[in-house]
Amino acid sequence: MEFIPFLKPKVVPRQYYQRYLDEIDASRIYTNNGPLNKRFEKQILQQYFNNEGDVVTVSNATIGLLLAISQQKRPGKYALMPSFTFPATPLSALWCGLEPYYIDIDKDHWCMDEHMLEVALEKLGDEVAVVVPYATFGTELDLKYYDSLIQRGIPVVIDAASSFGTTMQEDNVFHFGGAMVYSFHATKSFGIGEGGIVYSGNRELIQRIRYSTNFGFNEERVSGQLGLNGKISEYAAAVGLATLDVFPEKIKIREQIGEWYKEAWNKYKLAEAGWNFQAVKGKVAYQFYPLLCPSGQENQYYVNKLHASAIQVRTYFSPPCHRQKMFELQPRTSLAVTEDISRRILSLPVWEDISQEQIERIVRSLIHE
Repeated sequence: MEFIPFLKPKVVPRQYYQRYLDEIDASRIYTNNGPLNKRFEKQILQQYFNNEGDVVTVSNATIGLLLAISQQKRPGKYALMPSFTFPATPLSALWCGLEPYYIDIDKDHWCMDEHMLEVALEKLGDEVAVVVPYATFGTELDLKYYDSLIQRGIPVVIDAASSFGTTMQEDNVFHFGGAMVYSFHATKSFGIGEGGIVYSGNRELIQRIRYSTNFGFNEERVSGQLGLNGKISEYAAAVGLATLDVFPEKIKIREQIGEWYKEAWNKYKLAEAGWNFQAVKGKVAYQFYPLLCPSGQENQYYVNKLHASAIQVRTYFSPPCHRQKMFELQPRTSLAVTEDISRRILSLPVWEDISQEQIERIVRSLIHE
């Protein structure tokens, strides 16, 4: 029986970025915001953000979150965020001296419930230092709402780790005054091995974050703010530039995989059997395909069932953060929806070489016996 892995990352092969490596050899500049990195940032800004606002590369998305929070947080105690997210989100807040405060998620989109967030903002008042929404599995968030929080003096840093390549309402993105942090980890749709970017419609904010990635140095090499080494190397930028060359095709492939899953979903009548999938906004370049097993069932049954059929699946995010030892004592709202979804969530394989036949086999294996 053929084994179907959960992920098979496919970073662009060497021949795609060899010409950029030759440039590194010629320049003998290997890091410190070199010419390839500057070109990489410029092309991202032009091609994906209409040359509005600004963007800065970071060594990884966790560093991006940490620096964006540190540069925006106001005096206060709490970072409001969902528990249904990767531990990098609460860890970034903790490194910034803040305490995560967990807000429940919406039952359809699986993002932070904005009504419950408003209740928490009213309750906690000036104790809120920052709001950190997660764009769950790459879906589009209501940026107008989060921009309205900024207008009220509440800083916002969006964890958009899986969202690069998601088609969003451009005006919302370009005018967003907070920070949006994207991951370029090898497992992401835009994978370069390791790295990420921070985008904002606020260029001055990005400049401060840029200084923070380089020990707090400004252009005069004066360290005037809290910083660390958060830069990417010219080698990572070379892979990034080569990935930009082919990324539109990568997006199409991942969108097609999403369509194949929907076709198999209908063919095997999973909806009638009680399965649900995320109500996404925008066109998502899937990193993996998430769905919920029927109410009253639990995901571990299907993990074991598919494992017996030589199919590897995951359960992002089960357990959610508040169920993990590092974060279990932190304050929260009621998390009833988070608890329900985390018990039922199943993450199905997505990789660029997967076939429609393999997807049919995966979905067919979900049928309860």
